[in-house]
Amino acid sequence: MPLPDFLVIGAPKTGTTALHAALQRHPDLFLSAVKEPKHFLTGGPPPTQGGPGDAATYREHVWRRQDYEALFAGAPPGALRGEATPFYLYDLAAQRRIHAALPQARLIAILRDPVERAHSNWVHLWSAGLEPLDDVVHACADEPRRIAAGWAHFWHYTGLGRYGEQLAHLFTLFPREQVLTFRYRDLLDRPAETLDRICAFLGVAEGLLTEVPRENVTAHPGRRPSLLSAFRRRLRGELADRVETRLQRDGLARRPLTWEQRRELITYFAADILLLQQVTGEDFSDWLGPKERSGGLVGPRPPGQRQARNGRPA
Repeated sequence: MPLPDFLVIGAPKTGTTALHAALQRHPDLFLSAVKEPKHFLTGGPPPTQGGPGDAATYREHVWRRQDYEALFAGAPPGALRGEATPFYLYDLAAQRRIHAALPQARLIAILRDPVERAHSNWVHLWSAGLEPLDDVVHACADEPRRIAAGWAHFWHYTGLGRYGEQLAHLFTLFPREQVLTFRYRDLLDRPAETLDRICAFLGVAEGLLTEVPRENVTAHPGRRPSLLSAFRRRLRGELADRVETRLQRDGLARRPLTWEQRRELITYFAADILLLQQVTGEDFSDWLGPKERSGGLVGPRPPGQRQARNGRPA
């Protein structure tokens, strides 16, 4: 049975859902219908408990090898097969599992300002009624406790953004020519050029993809009923989805962080940004200061779209 030829490995809240949707349009590429199989995150069944909402996420893992292979069975002859699980870059054990199973795979990593990535991650879970803390700085400070309690990767707001240590480990397993890294802003500001760069990396025809769909847009959560959100954290299934939809109704454009918030959060990443510069040979010093432009795919969500759960379109 077939396995993927390439993986979009990270990071969460860097446009991986939109990139998956864009690459699906290329005639020489076959992307799994399940955007985030999460297959390599475990060596067997996933956990069953964690933080708010984690149990539902764990049930989505395509962890059985035959089920994972079945995701790529429909690929046309000659098409390159791929999937996008943005936690693979962060999870060093997943990196090792990928190398053991797919040593020739090509890997794609999108790097976003880690402070903005953490903020977008927090907004995602807050607007879904899952994040119990109403301030991103306090939520990041609570991260060690959450990790110790077994909360899933998506709650690791600062850990997910330490790309320097993640890439340093990845390059001990894979040669650099098998890894493509680029900035999230490139995907937003120069989509056609960036998509051509990805196609060239994968060895398929360039010039066929020119835009990145607006997928998984994060709206600002605004004020939300505290009792309703607390209720949401205890629910699962269809009722949980209905409560989440109500919490996200009429979401506004996401507002940027204040400089005071950003300055506090930079402390979690400053040393790793220096490591990232050493590992990649690129300059990321702009991530250490104030931002004239903030936010991601800004603006109200497209009609009918609500926040995806851990990157899965809703």
